[in-house]
Amino acid sequence: MDTQSLQAFLAVADNASFSRAADQLHLTQPAVSKRIAVLETQTGARLFDRIGRRVSLTEAGKVLLPRAREILVMMDDSRRALGNLDGSVGGSLTLATSHHIGLHRLPPLLKHFTAEHPDVRLDLHFLDSEQAYQGVLDGELEMAVVTLAPYPDDQLQVVPVWVDRLCFVCAHDHPLAERGPLELVELCEFDAVLPGPMTFTRGLIEARFATAGLALPVALSTNYLETLKMMAAIGLGWSLLPEGLVAGELHELEVKHPPIHRPLGYLVHRSRTLSNAARAMITALDASREFAAIDWHHRHETG
Repeated sequence: MDTQSLQAFLAVADNASFSRAADQLHLTQPAVSKRIAVLETQTGARLFDRIGRRVSLTEAGKVLLPRAREILVMMDDSRRALGNLDGSVGGSLTLATSHHIGLHRLPPLLKHFTAEHPDVRLDLHFLDSEQAYQGVLDGELEMAVVTLAPYPDDQLQVVPVWVDRLCFVCAHDHPLAERGPLELVELCEFDAVLPGPMTFTRGLIEARFATAGLALPVALSTNYLETLKMMAAIGLGWSLLPEGLVAGELHELEVKHPPIHRPLGYLVHRSRTLSNAARAMITALDASREFAAIDWHHRHETG
């Protein structure tokens, strides 16, 4: 089995479409179909059912899928291990990050990293944190810098770098803005606009309210924190946002409840051979981690 045929197989399986797989691989659709045909000949089995426009894996395809991922990951590991021998920092680094971290945490670090390692080609993916976790687990991503899961998979090495304090906020003219210190139950009298139900951040918030025996009155949700900020600012509901997004357009509520913090950091697969570029990125992130810890202690000691 050649790697090009396996890559085509995974692209069709992941996209459930030959045309979308072709776009992803920058190939023509006939070229993708030819690679699948070669693989089906080599395996002696039909790998996809094509009914109308619907493409789905056959039983043989389902059996091959995890093995194809493993083969390609092992090939990538071998290339990286050989490429690491000369000690140079270069090549491609496939890195995923969430939109919020990519906008508000990573720019200074990436600017310094690219200046220090000009031979590294960053293949940057903006994904929801939950998707990035799965991408690292599946071997599609070398590393990710995201919101960390409350209970990470044991296969992953997970390292916190920053901590976001989540602030209770609302519009300046919202009825809650006129009240003094609030109990959680008082918030439940009004609509909330919060991160999507399957996100790690939403899970942290729901857990706090569930501990108090309360159900969240969620009117609207989105995975984009900047969109949540807009919705809260125009009065669609109260929200919880990182303190860096609060200034100006939002009123921070005083709530009689311990602060909710969410950890942000990086993750890599424990079984994966990391490239020199990934190791250099980890060194940069660890340096940011140390600086963030010093800054946090300084702010709290002087505040």
